[in-house]
Amino acid sequence: MRLSAFTALPLAALLISTARLLSADSFQFQSDATQTSLVELYTSEGCSSCPPAEAWLSRLKGSPKIWKNFVPVAFHVDYWDRLGWKDSFAAKAYSERQRDYAGQWRSDSVYTPGFVLDGKEWRGWFSHAELRPSRSGPVGVLTARSEDGKQWRLRFQPAGKSASTAYDFDAALLGFDLISDVRAGENHGRKLEHDFVVLALASTASRRDGEAFQAVLSVNSKLGASAKRLAIAAWVTPSRSLQPLQAVGGWLSSTNRVE
Repeated sequence: MRLSAFTALPLAALLISTARLLSADSFQFQSDATQTSLVELYTSEGCSSCPPAEAWLSRLKGSPKIWKNFVPVAFHVDYWDRLGWKDSFAAKAYSERQRDYAGQWRSDSVYTPGFVLDGKEWRGWFSHAELRPSRSGPVGVLTARSEDGKQWRLRFQPAGKSASTAYDFDAALLGFDLISDVRAGENHGRKLEHDFVVLALASTASRRDGEAFQAVLSVNSKLGASAKRLAIAAWVTPSRSLQPLQAVGGWLSSTNRVE
């Protein structure tokens, strides 16, 4: 069951420098009809075993399959803050999201680093297995469009006859090349580098538009961290479900500008 925290997440204004960067651009990203996989990493700056997993995730930035075959996101959880270091990217809602997954898998515990691939627990990282996104067949096309990089219009056109009568949308602002000097906890004295960090998350129900479904979401961040690069990630699920059906994402730069 989806947590109420994800129905409407209140989000504050984006960094002024970021707003200036995005205000002149319009963006549009569109998935194929076959499924683009959503790869979720649950991590924390207070966890000593997380940096190798984050380094692995960071390498996906240079993959030719990025945004086309898979959309990676990194949720920082807050339950390791008790060790003495408060992760500035962590949120209670992200910890709850992971616990919601665990409940779905009938597990009594959560852990970091923890990977989720297309809504299912993925332990392949621990055995150095190759990431194999699901692209089993046509599921539908997901489009994300924005005039300013903050407010996004999402549209999902299911392939064939829709198996669901209602869908929910999620959108996340992602930060890259983020650096933290950790001064307490298990990573005390380390300089940690982060990519694909979820800086803000917004969720909403869709409304039907003929055979398609659409909604508008605002994704901003109140975090003071300076991201050298930003991206957007969005995905669609059946109503009140965590199971992603389709995902889309892209860099927020002039190369994705809609002319």
